[in-house]
Amino acid sequence: MAQQGTGRMAASDVAVGIIFLAQTVVGALGNFSLLLHYLVLYFTGCRVRHTDLILQHLIVANLLTLLCRGVPHTMAAFGMKGFLGDLGCKLLFYLHRVGKGMSIGSTCLLSVFQAIKISPGDSRYSELKVKSPKYIGFSIHLSWIVYIFLNVMFPLVMTGKGSNRNITSLKYFGYCSVVHRNKTTGSLFTALLTFPDALCVGLMIWASSSMVLILHRHKQRMQHLHKTVSPRSSPESRATKTILLLVSTFVSFYTTSCICQICLALVSNPTWFLLNTTEVIAGCFPAVSPFLLMSRNSNASELWLTWIRNRKTLLP
Repeated sequence: MAQQGTGRMAASDVAVGIIFLAQTVVGALGNFSLLLHYLVLYFTGCRVRHTDLILQHLIVANLLTLLCRGVPHTMAAFGMKGFLGDLGCKLLFYLHRVGKGMSIGSTCLLSVFQAIKISPGDSRYSELKVKSPKYIGFSIHLSWIVYIFLNVMFPLVMTGKGSNRNITSLKYFGYCSVVHRNKTTGSLFTALLTFPDALCVGLMIWASSSMVLILHRHKQRMQHLHKTVSPRSSPESRATKTILLLVSTFVSFYTTSCICQICLALVSNPTWFLLNTTEVIAGCFPAVSPFLLMSRNSNASELWLTWIRNRKTLLP
């Protein structure tokens, strides 16, 4: 009976390892493809939209999230326990948290900027609509700074193999452990980390609602004027729908992940299934988002065609 149970556990670990590996490899390839695309456009001098700058940082954040969490989880699932030292555990977990935070921040900036961009010229955001492109770079850099400094607390509570700390109260997370704190400290720690994420999600929901309302009103206006609507929508409308899809996907995965994280926080010794399910869900958005952008956003193909045409005109 013991041998059969061990066999089932080994088979489950291999299955989870394959899921982590597939998620990491596919997601990394998708994000690297988009990043390469933007690098080619940059070095060839093609003009890109303001939202593309935010997308570039989202891609970098996705890669940090996937590689710094997916690779060690894959190795742990395949039986390589304790392969990370204390320093490696702290560093990878810290980079993962920064990437995860910037993924939330970039998606929030993307939705808010697009909502302002498509707002009517006579709305209360008309002045901000003109000035908003100037603040994109500042907002992105500020987001990086906030999440870099906010997550410095994580190395203080994470520990790995080789640590000299004499700690008996630990919660194991596959390849690293987190130190239990008292309820007051733990509550303050959780509130500090949760506030920026909750603020970003709230802004995403507000921006998404605004974009849906603006698109609905535009559709009604076109129908009221009895104009013939082209079967191919405008570039701004397509970009807005892509961002709405991206934000709705993020909020869905984020909500599910938060529920799992709460369950992990409430359980002293999390089960194998709960731990791995939480990690798989956490890696879904950074793995799926580049393919949503490539499938829905035609800006990439349009920019490639423009570059090709420009190259042809330069040839003798």
